Amino acid sequence: MVEGNSAGGSAKDGRFSRFQAILPLRGKVLNVEKSRLDKIYSNSHLVPIIKAIGCGIGDDFDITKLRYNKIIIMADADVDGSHIRILLLTFFYRHMRPLIENGHVYLAQPPLYEIIKNKKSYYAFSDEERDKLIQELGGDNPNSLIIKRYKGLGEMNPKQLSETTMDPSRRTLLRVTIEDAMACDEIFSILMGEKVEPRRKFIEENAKYVKELDI
Repeated sequence: MVEGNSAGGSAKDGRFSRFQAILPLRGKVLNVEKSRLDKIYSNSHLVPIIKAIGCGIGDDFDITKLRYNKIIIMADADVDGSHIRILLLTFFYRHMRPLIENGHVYLAQPPLYEIIKNKKSYYAFSDEERDKLIQELGGDNPNSLIIKRYKGLGEMNPKQLSETTMDPSRRTLLRVTIEDAMACDEIFSILMGEKVEPRRKFIEENAKYVKELDI
């Protein structure tokens, strides 16, 4: 499941068509915190996900009808991407929990940086990896390097996206555990629920740790 139309196009062109299917996510997924099942079944963003996975939801969920062994969420490494991941994980936790319990849900890890030296690209998935590559490749002349910070998946062409994020021999996937999903669900309930006081308390206690602010 790929965030955004542009990234979805690159992913379709860069996929291994024999065993990979791409579902572009258009727009924000429904906030399931306050949604009834009938609203979920009729939501234009969730219906394609439910149909693609093939198991149904809620009491009708049947994991024997699962169409794919790995369900991979591929989203940008920014605030919007984090929001989409939390929305999807909360949805799976509440309405398709056996997917997580049986280890079928994963998070893709796209690179944060591309470092180019002599027209050859190297990729870093963290600030620490970036600094290490700069030291290794740049030596005494770090200015010889071109360093690019990816703002989103759509900035990568199909070849880059395939090599870094989709190729099973090179990619890094994080398997989602039930503990991960429970943590998402708890945060989601605090921030998106109807009770104001827990939300205010959470913001007051955690505002000082904010590094990225989406205004």
